[in-house]
Amino acid sequence: MKVMFIGDIVGRPGRSVVEALLGGLVKKNKISCVIANAENSAGGSGITPSIATELENAGVDVITSGDHIWKRREATELLETRGNVLRPLNYPDGAPGEGSLVVEIPNTAVKIGVINLVGRVFMESVECPFKASRQAVDKIRKVTPNIFVDIHAEATSEKIALGWYLDGLVTAVMGTHTHVQTADEKILPKGTAYITDTGMTGPFDSVIGRKKEQILTRFITQRPTRFEMAEDDIRLNAVIVDFDEKRGIANSIIRVEKKWKP
Repeated sequence: MKVMFIGDIVGRPGRSVVEALLGGLVKKNKISCVIANAENSAGGSGITPSIATELENAGVDVITSGDHIWKRREATELLETRGNVLRPLNYPDGAPGEGSLVVEIPNTAVKIGVINLVGRVFMESVECPFKASRQAVDKIRKVTPNIFVDIHAEATSEKIALGWYLDGLVTAVMGTHTHVQTADEKILPKGTAYITDTGMTGPFDSVIGRKKEQILTRFITQRPTRFEMAEDDIRLNAVIVDFDEKRGIANSIIRVEKKWKP
């Protein structure tokens, strides 16, 4: 069985390429479940209920997020009403929504657990992603051995450490947040698929999705600058994980990058 995980969907360009290409990729690769990080899908920061619906209609089954989940005022409504939209599990108690779920694959007896985490290194002070993930894994493994983890983090070391920490306990650990796809996809010794960053789905004629001229101005002048969405060289970044659904062990992980021209 195969799961596709799509890296950070950025703005309308990212949503458009998902809508245009996802159906064909699912059919060609015989994908059973699609998970996508969409915390930047609304104008490059945040997500709204209407955008969640748009992504669902395009074929996304589970939506994960990160530190930008709170950027839109609609976030609370979205998290409280959509069971397939996750916020990071390791936010303090009382945060709306859920950080993990279990979904059933249609026309099968297979269930898949999804866990969404946010890192702490160079980011906000939140609960420990290691302890939080282990608690969630222990709970989900009572239902299914098939568990996919989105670790939304800045530091490569923190993501790599989490991969080793969860090796053999989950099916895959897939990094997001930095928007740059890494070439370190692998199967860890105990059977967990791993990649440090799945990459970005959006405009690549940019600086991680924003107009490069504006980002350069910010770096050079150190003054506040408006950041707008870029529009060109649109690509979809993802990984496809083939796994043994009876044992929850990954057989392979393959990087995907597809260009799309409107």
